[in-house]
Amino acid sequence: GIIIIAATNRPDILDPALLRPGRFDRQVYVGVPDIKGREAILGIHTKGKPLEDDVDLKVVARRTPGFTPADLENLVNEAALLTARKNLSKIPMELIEEASTKVIAGPEKKSRVISEKEKKLTAYHEAGHALTARLLPGSDPVHMVTIIPRGRAGGFTMYLPEEDRSYMTKTDMEIQLVHMLGGRLAEKLVLEDISTGAQNDLDRATKIARNMVTHYGMSDALGPMTYGDDDNEVFIGRDLARSRNYSE
Repeated sequence: GIIIIAATNRPDILDPALLRPGRFDRQVYVGVPDIKGREAILGIHTKGKPLEDDVDLKVVARRTPGFTPADLENLVNEAALLTARKNLSKIPMELIEEASTKVIAGPEKKSRVISEKEKKLTAYHEAGHALTARLLPGSDPVHMVTIIPRGRAGGFTMYLPEEDRSYMTKTDMEIQLVHMLGGRLAEKLVLEDISTGAQNDLDRATKIARNMVTHYGMSDALGPMTYGDDDNEVFIGRDLARSRNYSE
């Protein structure tokens, strides 16, 4: 007999007819690796590469949640390239961390000229993120804070989760909201003004807050209900149509 196997990273846009009995009967979900999986994959890709004694793959695995095996391979290759450019014989932890930051946020924009005013604003903004994480119980520890621009960001704060989370409590999500809004609040408190630098924070905070109410039933006012049903209808092969039973 012939066995046909297919893979996709967008199961949401598949034609339902493909999944009828007699066609693709069995579906196997393969998620991104957990912290132990990431450490093992990093071990595979660093095998045969000279590493400095300070390299701790467990720490690298902790700071790369959501990374796919391809992302981790890219990280190791990037670290090897950085090492070669510096004419070093072994890959140090510093360059592995630099490589992971590059994969996450993009390369440094060394040519960008930043005014003192913008540096100050970015520093207070990122300090707001870091302080909320430092002061709020239950927060992930802060691993790095930088105001070096990368990609579209003027700076960013990176956390080091102790473990991967399969589920999040309401308190966990509220802590995330405080972290995300801490930068905007720091601008307002210290500079008595706000900037456009919080756009990404606001986008992510809005998405979390909306999901808490419409998906997870975490609103005390509305109760344990979900609002809006996915009907799994493919729209122009890209988005899912969504029926709404709540006001916009």
